[in-house]
Amino acid sequence: MGNALEWFDIIVYSSFAVVISALFFEPAGQAGGQATGILLTFGTFAVSYLVRPIGAMVLGSFADRHGRKGALTLTIMLMMIGTLIMACAPTTAMIGPAAALVILLSRLIQGFSAGGEFGTATAFLIENAPDKRAFYGSWQVATQGVSMFLASAFGFGLFTFLDHDALYSWGWRIPFFFGLLIGPVGLYIRLKMEETPDFTRERGNLAKSPLATTLIHAAPRWLASAAIVGLASVSVYLILFMPTYAVRNLELPSYAGYLGGIISGIVTLIGAPLAGKLADRVGCVRVMSSAAVVAVIVAFPLFLVLVASPSVAVLTIVQVVLGILMAAYFGPLPALLADMFPTNIRTTGMSISYNVGVTLFGGFAPLILAWLVSSTGSLLAPSYYYIVIGLISLAGLVVARRSFGKR
Repeated sequence: MGNALEWFDIIVYSSFAVVISALFFEPAGQAGGQATGILLTFGTFAVSYLVRPIGAMVLGSFADRHGRKGALTLTIMLMMIGTLIMACAPTTAMIGPAAALVILLSRLIQGFSAGGEFGTATAFLIENAPDKRAFYGSWQVATQGVSMFLASAFGFGLFTFLDHDALYSWGWRIPFFFGLLIGPVGLYIRLKMEETPDFTRERGNLAKSPLATTLIHAAPRWLASAAIVGLASVSVYLILFMPTYAVRNLELPSYAGYLGGIISGIVTLIGAPLAGKLADRVGCVRVMSSAAVVAVIVAFPLFLVLVASPSVAVLTIVQVVLGILMAAYFGPLPALLADMFPTNIRTTGMSISYNVGVTLFGGFAPLILAWLVSSTGSLLAPSYYYIVIGLISLAGLVVARRSFGKR
């Protein structure tokens, strides 16, 4: 539930970037205000990722010293606070430039809590699944598919059925209030669950300083893992960038990017567990390497077709293909990361590697993509960035296989 809330909030923010830009960030009466507003919107989104590694170190270390349950309870409470601030945020028309600072505060709280969510929740799943670890871990990704589906469905519905004034005055807040409904359910579940068997067995062998042990003695592991996270992260954020890309650059209807997001969410929900099941049989690295190679090869042709023939149908097909590749690559990722670290530093190691990877390659992706398109004038620019990150992740997978014996 916490992972779903985290990703729902992130995806809604990205999906409604055009609206949030106009209400909170566009300089009134200035030339180029829309472009500036979009860059500021995604810039605030990116800044929130700078605190994710801090959250990873603090919350990951807490989970390795005091248990997964307590850390998971803390992360979901922080997420609920961040989402509530976003849902109730006064616009620039109400309080002036300070409105942007309210949005920033919301994103910073979300970023800090999200820093500890993935590693702790993944450790909890994996440590409760002695067999079929990749399959169980893949549900961490599948919940992101649910969030993508719900957030895109809200975007599609609100942009389609509400007029401009209604959407910009109150409609955009609906998804954030909906997200708040997820929080109490997740909090109740986390308060009632038991500590994992693996952590219980390791209580007498806990690291005195999981953070120092991870940063110093396990540096090659978390650096390789961070590189591996790159393609998974950029795949998500490229799909999330599509609504803005469709409206601003391809001049497609507002609902266009959301339709593909809905289908991509369903593909991820179904495809990630299937990829996890396959990874349990043949190995995580093999499944992920195959998906990464295909992604690097098809990225440029996909955008070439989209730019040559921009339409809702073509955009949807591109997003679906990206969704399939994301599910195949991302599905086995939690199990591979968990296997890279021993139990006594597992949450810290996964949290740091995941959030360093997400911050470097994913969190800044919408801002970088918007800047690349704006500065180069090339609508193919997103594919170049995607390919570069794909190659970096392939290098990380090679290291995981050759240096650490992962298959």
